[in-house]
Amino acid sequence: MKTTALTSTLTQLTQFRFVNAYLVQEEDGLTLVDTMMGKAVDGILAAAGGALRRIALTHGHGDHVGALDALKERLGDSVEVLMPELDARIHAGEQVVEGKLPGSWPQLSTRPDVRLAEGDRVGSLEVVAAPGHTPGHVAFLETRDRTLIAGDVFTTYGSPQVTNHFYWRFPFAAMATWDKRVDAESARKLRALEPSLLAVGHGPALRLPAAAMDAALARA
Repeated sequence: MKTTALTSTLTQLTQFRFVNAYLVQEEDGLTLVDTMMGKAVDGILAAAGGALRRIALTHGHGDHVGALDALKERLGDSVEVLMPELDARIHAGEQVVEGKLPGSWPQLSTRPDVRLAEGDRVGSLEVVAAPGHTPGHVAFLETRDRTLIAGDVFTTYGSPQVTNHFYWRFPFAAMATWDKRVDAESARKLRALEPSLLAVGHGPALRLPAAAMDAALARA
């Protein structure tokens, strides 16, 4: 697993070169944003160095929750799990939208301690509702420096893209997107936050990303 220090409080973890999670340094320890796919648990715990206090998820797809059960099994009640409301309900077996949902929705034994909604705080992170890729998808805005952890609303693998349309260099995120119109609306909402750094689920982080986000929105 590759680790990349992005800021003084944010470290990117990368599995298989294209799946990202993030460690956010807080006063009481670390928040892990997303867990990547299965078998990432050892790399995550090594990077966290015993300081992991909570796991906050952008959405419920398997490449973001894949190591959740293994982490919870290792850490038990010492770690708090937070998941977006609608995606938590989907994992609990509820049908919250009509039709079959695209993407991987693995069976989880872990149930979140907190179901996240717009405006909630996870340490220094503010929850921003950003549905479309999944019904309950959220992003996290770092209130200390306006870094945006955007999940799968944008990807940057190859070039910055909104996940509401097919992109040949990285088609998987678009294939897993539930509502392309809503996804584009969320992308515009995230751009309006004027982030200082854009960190995504797939691809490298972008500093001063306004122009890149604008170009991606023009293609969306």
